[in-house]
Amino acid sequence: MALSSEVKKDIFKKYGKSEADTGNSEAQIAMFSIRISALTEHLRTNKKDFSTQTALINLVSKRRRLLKYLQHVDITRYRKVIAALGLRK
Repeated sequence: MALSSEVKKDIFKKYGKSEADTGNSEAQIAMFSIRISALTEHLRTNKKDFSTQTALINLVSKRRRLLKYLQHVDITRYRKVIAALGLRK
């Protein structure tokens, strides 16, 4: 499922510094989280879609690496993102 450009701009505006700030770690983590939830819902109905399952595993590992980076760089930003997205470690 591809996200529309309006949804992406809203994510970047909410979690980044501006709509054009696509490289911000918080914004990327938020975008990955939304895509992960969409793929999880898809896999609940289509259990044998193994290519989507592989994509989901890749997204989760990308998000985990970004969270680990953010935790090492700035712990307050990490805690803020975790609280905002409802993630747990």
